[in-house]
Amino acid sequence: MECKKIVCTVTNDLNFDQRMNRICSSLVNAGYDVTLIGRNRPASTPLNKKPFHQKRLNCFFDKGKLFYAEYNIRLFLFLFFVKCDVICAIDLDTILPCLLISKIRNKKRVYDAHELFCEMEEIVSRPLIYKAWKKIEKYAVPQFSTGYTIGDCYAEQFKEMYGVNYQIVRNATILEPFAETISEERYILYQGAVNEGRSFETLIPAMQYVHGKLIICGEGNFYEQAIALCNELNLQDKIIFKGYVEPKILKEYTKKAYIGITLFTNQGKSNYFSMANRFFDYMHACVPQLCVNYPEYQKVNEQFEISYLVNNCETKTISTALNEMLENEALHSRLKQNCLNAREVYCWQVEEKRLINIYKNVI
Repeated sequence: MECKKIVCTVTNDLNFDQRMNRICSSLVNAGYDVTLIGRNRPASTPLNKKPFHQKRLNCFFDKGKLFYAEYNIRLFLFLFFVKCDVICAIDLDTILPCLLISKIRNKKRVYDAHELFCEMEEIVSRPLIYKAWKKIEKYAVPQFSTGYTIGDCYAEQFKEMYGVNYQIVRNATILEPFAETISEERYILYQGAVNEGRSFETLIPAMQYVHGKLIICGEGNFYEQAIALCNELNLQDKIIFKGYVEPKILKEYTKKAYIGITLFTNQGKSNYFSMANRFFDYMHACVPQLCVNYPEYQKVNEQFEISYLVNNCETKTISTALNEMLENEALHSRLKQNCLNAREVYCWQVEEKRLINIYKNVI
C-alpha cells in the first residue's frame, strides 16, 4: 500500500529549522512520505540532505507585506498541484493557502501552532498589521479542528479564543548520550531568532557590566539594530555576532557554553506563554540558563531547577544575574546536574509519540 503523503509549510529557508527537521524526520520514520515547503532567500545556501522532500519557492520580495502576499499566492499555486493526503500549516503566515487548498481538493488539514502569532511583539505593537492578521486567525483557526501546539498555556489560549482542543507537542531536543565538553573560556550564548521581543535592547547594554563574553547565533528582524546598539556601546570585544549557524556547528557552540540565554519581553501573550526551542537545547547540553520567570519555564523549574529565573528583563537585573551565575560555582554546578535529570523527561523521544498519534488519527 502506498504510504500517505504529508505536506508541511513554513516561510523560512529550511536549512536552519531544527524543529521542522525533527518533526518531518519523525513522520518519515513512522512511514509517511513528507514534503517540507519553504522559501529561497538571496543568501540561501544549498539544501542539506534530509530524509524528507524539500521544496523552496522563489519570491521577488524578501520581507514585509509584499513578501507575505507573494509567498501565499505562490504557496497556493504549488499546493494546488502537489500530491498529498494531509496539509499541515505551520503557524498563521501559511494558514490561508493550506485552508483553501484543503477545501478545494478535499484534503485533511492540521494546524501546527508554534506561536500565538497575533500576540508576538512585532505584530501586537503594530495596530493595523495586528488587525489584518487577527482577521485571518479568526477566519482560519476555527476551521482547523485538528492541531497541536508547544505548551499547556498556548493550548489553553486556543481553546479560550476559538474552542479548539489542540494537543501538546513540545519542541524538545532529541535525547543523546551526554558527554561533557570543556571550553577554554566561560562564554554566554544566545541561540535563536534575533527578533523584537527577545530583550536585546536590555541584554546588550547589560554586557557592559558582565564579566564575560556573549556569543549570538542567529538572525532576525532585530539583527541590524542589535549590531548597531553593540557598536554604539563599544562592546565589539564582548559581544560576537555569528549570524545564521548550521545546526551541527550550533550544537558545538551550545555544548561549550557556560550559560544560555532565554529572555523575552512581556509585550504580547506569545512571549509570556512561550516555550522556546533554545530552552530545551540548553537543557540537553546541561548548560544552566538565565531565563525569564514566565509560566511554562516556571513549571519546569519547579520540577527540575535548571534555570536562574528573573522576574524582569531590565539591564541591571540581567547583569546582576549573569555575574552571579558566572561567579557562584555551587549554583552553576547544581543547575548543571539538574539538567541531566530534566533531559530524560523533556526529550523528543517522548514528544514524537504524541505527534505520530495525531497524524494516525487524522489519516
